[in-house]
Amino acid sequence: MTPLLFAGIAAAGGVGSALRFVIDGLIRARFAAAPPTGVVMINITGSFLLGLITGLALVGSVSEEWRLVLCTGLLGGYTTFSTASLDTVRLLRRRRILAGALHGLGTLVACVAAGGLGLVLADLLAS
Repeated sequence: MTPLLFAGIAAAGGVGSALRFVIDGLIRARFAAAPPTGVVMINITGSFLLGLITGLALVGSVSEEWRLVLCTGLLGGYTTFSTASLDTVRLLRRRRILAGALHGLGTLVACVAAGGLGLVLADLLAS
């Protein structure tokens, strides 16, 4: 890995983190949503984009360097498994068992499905 590529991944990670912060705040303000809603939407869109970019890289439409910058850097900073996990635990600690279970399992299922949809879309675009 070149120093320039490393710097690109690091810078993209910072942009992704800032983007997550801004989008989460906008979702909370716009929809008066409970805190997990923004994180769930961010993780679903990030999983979709990760699947799409990875799929495009697999067929050679995106270079390995750009895949690293966008997926590892930008989307690595944008998505957050740790916050989603903590939100699930917070719901469970407040004795909101059903909400916690739905949040934890729902996030997992939705993110895996979104990632798969991104891969399928990349295949369709490459055809």
